[in-house]
Amino acid sequence: MRLGPDLLDRLPAAVARPRYDREAVGCGVVHLGIGAFHRAHQAVYFDDVLAGGETEWGIAAASLRSPDTRDALEPQNGLYTLAVRAGDGEALRVIGSVQQVLVAPEDPERLIALLADPRIRIVTLTITEKGYCHDPATGALKEDHPDVVHDLGDLFRPRSALGFLAAALAGRFAAGTPPFTIVSCDNLPANGKTLKAVLDRFCALVSDELGQWVRDEVCCPSSMVDRIVPATTDEDRARVSAALGVTDAWPVMTEPFTQWVLEDRFPNGRPDLAAVGVELVDDVEPFEHMKLRLLNGSHSTLAYLGYLGGYQTVSETMADPAYARLVRGLMDEEATPTLHMPPGTDLTAYKDALIERFRNPALKHRTWQIAMDGSQKLPQRLLGTIRDRLAAGASIDRLALGVAAWMRYVTGVDEKGEPIDVRDPMASRFKDIAAAAGNPETLAASLIGIREIFGDDLPAEPRFIRPVKEALASLYRVGARATVAETAGR
Repeated sequence: MRLGPDLLDRLPAAVARPRYDREAVGCGVVHLGIGAFHRAHQAVYFDDVLAGGETEWGIAAASLRSPDTRDALEPQNGLYTLAVRAGDGEALRVIGSVQQVLVAPEDPERLIALLADPRIRIVTLTITEKGYCHDPATGALKEDHPDVVHDLGDLFRPRSALGFLAAALAGRFAAGTPPFTIVSCDNLPANGKTLKAVLDRFCALVSDELGQWVRDEVCCPSSMVDRIVPATTDEDRARVSAALGVTDAWPVMTEPFTQWVLEDRFPNGRPDLAAVGVELVDDVEPFEHMKLRLLNGSHSTLAYLGYLGGYQTVSETMADPAYARLVRGLMDEEATPTLHMPPGTDLTAYKDALIERFRNPALKHRTWQIAMDGSQKLPQRLLGTIRDRLAAGASIDRLALGVAAWMRYVTGVDEKGEPIDVRDPMASRFKDIAAAAGNPETLAASLIGIREIFGDDLPAEPRFIRPVKEALASLYRVGARATVAETAGR
């Protein structure tokens, strides 16, 4: 039997379930890019909103590519299990906030019509960094991106998130309907500002009138989201289904920690998000830098060095004392001095919590999963911190090792000569560069020369190039574990 509304009363008493009448829920939110993270994060907050009695804030979600999530959740009427895993056990909760799941390529007109519905007042996004069709080094819209070119030529059968947003906003503009507020929940620096810039430009390319209206009326508050969500395995599905006594085709795994910091700019209304734990602020930038540089920068460094060292998960990587020392040193000595937090922020407690989260043995977060799409992540997670450190005349040894580990990883061959499944928009380019490079120094120089990642400044900065080349040479000479031990001991 599949999980569904008719079976909720038959679940074990320990399993939490929706505390509201799902039949009375209306959709006020559309989420683009439904995946595990959204279902473990924003959907949980809105589930709490619905339980508090604000029943107009259900979620209509859309996949922009694959039907997999729709196919898993539709027979369950949108219900799924959140499994919160810690060292002392697992707590299960059925989430009911997702009311429907659409697959954009199957019926783009339906998704555009949904977005244009006046009842939709908030749109949230988890489309990954590459989904913004922007240049990560500059933040500008890539006007020659294939999806952008397609969508501008066929606006009402779009492929990109920007195309769907623009088509819906064009419909709302023509109908005199106020625009929705759009919240990026992706790990981009100034994600709201980045989204606003590319959307404004895209809409201006559609028409001057639409561009002006979007510039003046559409609000894109920045946000910072934080929760570790590893990929669900077949073992996870079997374990959760056994605990429920019914089959859940796609539960999500996560940790106890969750955080959402959000700029409070919603001209068309919002639920009482503060009541469910969202931190509403005037400026999210300090919190965003804190998370990108302490959590995400450390996570990527652990992923590349851990994978190269033969560790499959973050918790396995952190069980190596040298790796733990390295990442704490990166946080304390290189990342923290670049942060400027509001008074009262306890960075030491935040970093302590991060170390414990990374060490959580119940959370099987694969290093390979975190290593995906590094070309899109590196500028935000490591290079911004590096630029600030160089501007201050400070050392970047640990940060440079993280960059070098990425370089070693994207060659597609590990330390044992085995192939690496590199998932990245630039994977074929990396493969060509690696094939042409005869040694680590040439490899580093060629990769640093990729402007879309490193910009114009870092390829001309000897204080950046030297430690990266030295770290990459060490990775090839003695391997990841020995290089980590040496760097962590400095």
